[in-house]
Amino acid sequence: MQAKSSAQTAKALAIVAWLVLLVMVWLLLSGLFKPLLIGLGLFSCVITVYVVNRTGFFDQPSLLNAMPRMPKYMAYLFVDIVKSSIDVTRIVLNPKLPISPTEIEMDAAPQGHVGQAILGNSITLSPGTVTIDVHQGKLRVHCLTQAGADELLNSKINQRTAELTEK
Repeated sequence: MQAKSSAQTAKALAIVAWLVLLVMVWLLLSGLFKPLLIGLGLFSCVITVYVVNRTGFFDQPSLLNAMPRMPKYMAYLFVDIVKSSIDVTRIVLNPKLPISPTEIEMDAAPQGHVGQAILGNSITLSPGTVTIDVHQGKLRVHCLTQAGADELLNSKINQRTAELTEK
């Protein structure tokens, strides 16, 4: 009973935190402070949180806890994207066009759906790789080259995404 009550309290706090965050972002972006517009903005934020709650988003641990770790993750991802961009540019500019399209399947280190989605999107952001499918903790990824596939399998992106979403 105590665990269920604690889980409900955590869910309620997450809902309120996201609602406050949405309202603040809406106010900052709109810049309009007329009562009607503030009321409509508040209404749209409440509807958004209601719909997101119905999808089960708040049944998982909140990603608000991950925000302090996000800049480090984004910096790592940026460096990874730049490296991949250079590799893909070298391949495309090579007259022999040394591509070897490869499809791999890898286990996702993040356990939650949100963490797996972040991992899949991070892989897709890197040039030369596209996440085709995420299902039951496995990702299918298409890579431009076999070397790129091997590099992806040995990279730290999987573990870093898990550290971002599950601490």
